[in-house]
Amino acid sequence: MKTVHTWLKEYSESHQNKTNITIHMICVPAIFLSIIGLLYCVHILDTGNTVITLAHVAAAFAIIYYLRLSIKLGAALTIFTIICLRFWGFVEKNEGPVFIIAISIFAAAWIGQFIGHKIEGKKPSFLQDLRFLLIGPLWTISHIIKP
Repeated sequence: MKTVHTWLKEYSESHQNKTNITIHMICVPAIFLSIIGLLYCVHILDTGNTVITLAHVAAAFAIIYYLRLSIKLGAALTIFTIICLRFWGFVEKNEGPVFIIAISIFAAAWIGQFIGHKIEGKKPSFLQDLRFLLIGPLWTISHIIKP
């Protein structure tokens, strides 16, 4: 298994341009939030008091993966994931259109990502390895918290 430092170094190779980095610092968390929102739409258990969605299950697996790579970054992403889950719970509780909001954020953020890579002049990392889709959030948080 690659180390967190190896993953971050490889991801950084196609993220050198300052504008692209800035775009990613906004769009990667937005995509993360939107994916949690889309998965939140699929309820696995809803007792009225307790709601468990596909987002909760996927988040648990992602958190385990992140914590195995880096306790510090994994802990930060755990906090962000909890914030995202709470956000979508709040939207749903207030009868907001979770799916419409999430898909809108998802589309806008991916447009931003591709604009960033056009500016960078390099293809997105995930085109060479899909696991980079999971590394993007780690890379983003690593700009705030060093691994």
